[in-house]
This record gives sequence, C-alpha cells and structure tokens, in this order.
Amino acid sequence: SGKWVVRKIEHVDEKNEVIWFAAMGIHPNQDPYYLHLAKVNFDGSGLTFLTKADGSHRWEFSPDHTLFVDRWSRVDHPEVAEFRSAKDGSLIRELARQDLTPLLEEGFSMPIRFSAPGRDGKTMIHGILIQPTDFDRNQVYPVIENIYAGPHNFHVPKKFGLQISQRRLAELGFIVVQMDGMGTNWRSKKFHDYCWQNLADAGLPDRIAWLKAAAQKYSWLDLSRVGIYGGSAGGQNALSALLHHGKFYKAAASDCGCHDNRMDKIWWNEAWMGKLGPHYERSSNVFHAHKLKGDLLLTVGELDKNVDPASTIQVVNALVKAGKDFQFFMIPGAGHGIGEGKYLFRKRLEFFVRSFQR
Repeated sequence: SGKWVVRKIEHVDEKNEVIWFAAMGIHPNQDPYYLHLAKVNFDGSGLTFLTKADGSHRWEFSPDHTLFVDRWSRVDHPEVAEFRSAKDGSLIRELARQDLTPLLEEGFSMPIRFSAPGRDGKTMIHGILIQPTDFDRNQVYPVIENIYAGPHNFHVPKKFGLQISQRRLAELGFIVVQMDGMGTNWRSKKFHDYCWQNLADAGLPDRIAWLKAAAQKYSWLDLSRVGIYGGSAGGQNALSALLHHGKFYKAAASDCGCHDNRMDKIWWNEAWMGKLGPHYERSSNVFHAHKLKGDLLLTVGELDKNVDPASTIQVVNALVKAGKDFQFFMIPGAGHGIGEGKYLFRKRLEFFVRSFQR
C-alpha cells in the first residue's frame, strides 16, 4: 500500500504467489493520473514498479507472463513501444518510436502540460493548454475550457493524440484548456468526496484557481474573456459555471445537459447524490436559472435516450420566465451528444467567436 491508487489486477500467479497490477500515482514526480504496471508478492513483500518512463502506459503480456510489451506516451510525447521483463521491468529492446516529423512540419504544436494548486492552496490540479497554429506570444487570447466533471473518472487526455475537436476551436484564435478538478475520480477519497451531494460544484473553484495560476505564468491568457463548454454531465457543468461563477466565466455552450439530477437515470445520479433531498435542488440548474449572467448556448437532441431532453426544456422554461436572453437549438430526431454533430459543432464555434471576438 501507499499514497497511490490500484486500478486493476492484471495477473495472479498462484504457484509463485505473485500479483501484477495496474496503478496510478506511484511515481511522485509524475502526473498522478499516469497508469503504470507493478507487481507484489502475496505477503506484501517484493513490491516492484515495472514501468518508470514519464508517461501513461499500456501493456500486453506474453502467454507465459514472463515478458510484456510496454507502450507509453504523453500528450506532448510520441508513443514508444518497448520489450520488457515482467520480473523486474528491465528493458530488452525498444521496438518502435512514433515519428511526428511530418505532423510538426505542418505546424502542429504539442499541448502544454500545467499543474497548480486548487481551492485549498495545496492539492495539485493537472491540465493542458492547446494553442492555435499561428500562436503569437505577444498577443492575448480568450480562453475556452472544455469541461466534463463526471465523478466516475478523470477526463483530461494523458496519452498522445491530436485533440482534433479542441484544435478546431483553438484555430479560431482561442486557447483551449482542460483540467480535472476536485470531485473527479482516481486521486483519493478526499479528492473524490467533493462531488458527494454536490454536483453543482463540478470542481469549478479548482478550475478557476488553475486558470488564474496559468495566467500568472503565461501572459498571453486573457482571463477577462473566459468561456466554457461541455456535453451531458459536462453540459450540466458548463451551465453551472455561468450560474454560480458568472463573474469569471462569460459564456457557456451546454449540450444535452443533465440540468436537474432528479430528471435523469437513478443508477448514475444516486451514486453521487444519494437519496432525494434538498441537496438535489441546490445542484439544479433549473432552480438557479434566474442567476444567469453572460452568453448561453443550449443544445439538445429531440430523442436523447441517455439524458431526458425535458431536463434542457425545463431550463429553457425557467430562463424564459426569468426574462433571460440565450440561444437554444433542438435537433429533430437526434440523440445524445448531438452537439458534436456537424451543424451544432459549427454553431458552437460561431457562438464563441461572436461572444469573444466581435
């Protein structure tokens, strides 16, 4: 045991009494969300961390579990494949290394990894920043946060990838950011407990603290122009940002949000909210809709079978009653996540351009 998280038992050798397992947070100087492989004897002795490279790892064992192929990368490091011993993790040979030269020659820039203390001034919050291809450090850029604070997992990418959706937005002259605030999973129980009966929190105080720290380091971030967007639980989170932190977030695009947890499937919502009580109303975007400040884009699919579209319609009704201005699109016949479809994706891009670059 230690100050790290066991994610999965990978293999049990009953004859030799050895367990191989996946863990996170085992290397103190690395991102605590990186996945690593370790082994330990049944009696707790012989704990060995088999992967050490600074990145998130995945692996495949040989049939006899004496060897494994280790594939690791970071958002700012290409994937490397290595052949290693399952006994002590020693390197046998490097098998392949991803060549990013053609991509970099086209102007691709790596995401910037950044960490800063959250609301308590000490717990580190980890995230990334994505810049436009024509980035000029002598200019200042509005900031758009991509949020999904579902408590069942963490959500910031850790492996190398293109982040195409976020980059399409960044290319219009924005810095796009992602981070995992308190209330998300796989750090500690204390970290996770912020979500309990409190989904409106969404780690937003940590996200604001992270952004303010980032702006101190990177002068090209304009925190007078901060927007936020998300879908599903992220749709709930994005609207919550405007309702509860309207002095910081100036615009939000919310797709298919679960805006009142009494309207959604029991198995997911009661896992974080418990039995019905006054705390459901405190976390309801419908109840707080009259507090809206800033620009809002609401979108939903007519036939969403995951989150009831009535959840969004109730927000629309509350906003109308409160005399608030906003944009709303319901797509006939569409299901969950339609905000990533061609039409509404374009509408989201247009929305942020009009909000921050007019």
